[in-house]
Amino acid sequence: MPEFFTEPRLTLLSRPQFLEPEHLGVAWLGEATDGEKLAEFAGRLCYMSQRNPAGRSTREYLENIKKQGHGSVLEHANYAILFEGVSRSLTHELVRHRAGFAYSQLSQRYVDESQAAFVVPPAMVGDAPLETAWRAQIESAQAAYVHLVDELMQRYGWVADKVHRRKMAREAARGVLPNSTETKIVVTANARAWRTMLELRSSEAAELEIRRMAVAALRLLRVEAPAFFSDFEIYSAEDRREAARIGFHKV
Repeated sequence: MPEFFTEPRLTLLSRPQFLEPEHLGVAWLGEATDGEKLAEFAGRLCYMSQRNPAGRSTREYLENIKKQGHGSVLEHANYAILFEGVSRSLTHELVRHRAGFAYSQLSQRYVDESQAAFVVPPAMVGDAPLETAWRAQIESAQAAYVHLVDELMQRYGWVADKVHRRKMAREAARGVLPNSTETKIVVTANARAWRTMLELRSSEAAELEIRRMAVAALRLLRVEAPAFFSDFEIYSAEDRREAARIGFHKV
C-alpha cells in the first residue's frame, strides 16, 4: 500500500549568517536573528545611520521598514526550505513564483515511483466514501505505472546502458501518475519574495493544498525571523480552514 499524506512536511535548510564589518558597526538594540540584522544593516547603510539615532531595536526598525514599504532591504536575507508531502499539482503552482526564488525538485524521470506516496486532496480528507474512491484510482494508477515500466524495460532491451534504459521507461510510464503524486522540492527565496508568495497563497482565494502549505511555511518563517513576518495574521476562514492575511501589502 502506498503512503498517503494529509499534511505537508517542512524542514528549514538554511538561514543567513551576518558578518558585521568592524568599521561600520551598528548600535544594536533588542533581540534579533542574523537575517534581521543583515536587513537592518543594509537599510542603515543607505543613510549611514549606524549609530541608531532613533534608538530603535532591530525589530522596531524593520517594522518601520515594512510600514514605509522599503522592502528591498529584505531581499538580502535568504531562507531555504525542504517541502515534502506536497503534490506535483501544488508545485506546478508554486514554481510560478519566479522573482527571488530558486527551486530543485525530485525528478520523475530518474526516481522510481513504484513506491511513490500520494497527497490526499484536502477537500476529501475525512470523507470516507470520497477517500475510498480516490484511493482506488490512485492504487490503480500506480499499478499501471509499475506494469508499464516493466514492459518498457523489455521494449527498450536493445539499449545497452541500463541506467538510460530505466530513465526512458520511467519518463514514458510516468504519464499515468496523477497530479496527487507526492514530490519533494527545495525552495530558496529572499524574505521579500517569501512575503509576496505567502500573501497570495495563504489567502482564502488560494487552492486548498497550497494554502495549507503556505500557512505552514508562514509558521516556520515567523519563528525563524519574526520581524519579517510579524504582520501576517493566521485565522480560521469561513470555510473552517486556516488562512492568513498580511498587514503591510506589497512591501
